[in-house]
Amino acid sequence: MKKVVFILFISVLFLASCRLQENLIFYPTKLASDYKFTFDQKFEEINIKTTDNKLLNAILFKADSSKGVIYYLHGNAGALNSWGNVAKTFTNLNYDVFMLDYRGFGKSEGRINGQTQIFQDIQTAYDKLKNIYSEDKIIVLGFSIGTGLAAKVASTNKPRLLILQAPYYSLIDLKKHIFPIIPTFILKYKFETNVYVKSCKMPIVIFHGNQDEVIYYGSSLKLQKEFKTQDILITLAGQGHNGIEDNPEYRIEIEKVLTR
Repeated sequence: MKKVVFILFISVLFLASCRLQENLIFYPTKLASDYKFTFDQKFEEINIKTTDNKLLNAILFKADSSKGVIYYLHGNAGALNSWGNVAKTFTNLNYDVFMLDYRGFGKSEGRINGQTQIFQDIQTAYDKLKNIYSEDKIIVLGFSIGTGLAAKVASTNKPRLLILQAPYYSLIDLKKHIFPIIPTFILKYKFETNVYVKSCKMPIVIFHGNQDEVIYYGSSLKLQKEFKTQDILITLAGQGHNGIEDNPEYRIEIEKVLTR
C-alpha cells in the first residue's frame, strides 16, 4: 500500500510540475500588439513566423558602422521594451544587435510549452538572421536563461563567436544546487549548456560575477572544464547577477573580445 501511495504521489507531483514549470522558469511581460517601442538609437522591428505559424517579435538595433551582428538571447523576465536598453553597449562598439522576444514575451504570440519548441524558435530566428548577415559576421550572446539557448543554437550552426553571460552548467545542475530535494526526472527543461558547448567549434567567452546570487559562480567554473584551448572565462569581481553590461571591467573586456 505504501508503495502505491508513493507512486501516486510522484505521479501527481510530475503532472503538476509539467503544468507549472513554465510559470516557475519564465516571467514574461506582455505588450499590446500595437505597442510602440522608443529607443534613442536606430532600430527596426522584425516579425518572424514560427513553424506553427506564430509570430515572434524581434528588434534589430543598427550601429552607425556595422562589423556584424550580436544575436542577444535575453533572460527569463520582462520584454524587449526593457531589454533593448542594453543594445547600446554593443552598437557603440559597431555591432548591430538582434533581440528576440520568446513566445508570450512582449508582442510575441503563443506561449512556451516545451524545450524542443523553444529551441526550434531560436533556430528559426537564427535562419532569418542568416538572410541578412553572413554567418561569419554573427555572434551569439546569451544572458542567464538565454545562455542555454545560445549554446544550443551555436552548437548546431557556425557563428563567429559564442558569449555566455552568467551561465548555468545545466538547469539540472542548477536545480540540484537550489532545490536538491526535488527529483530531477520531473524537469521538462534541462537546457544542458555543458553538453552543447562540447559541440561548439567557435571560440567561447564566459562572463560571470563571483557574487552572482541567482546562478552560482561555480556553474562557470564547471563549464570551464569543458573548454577548448581558445575559450576563456572572465570573472567579474563583486558582480551580482544583473547589471553586467554596466560593469566597468565588463565594458573593457567586451571591447577586447569584440575587436579581436
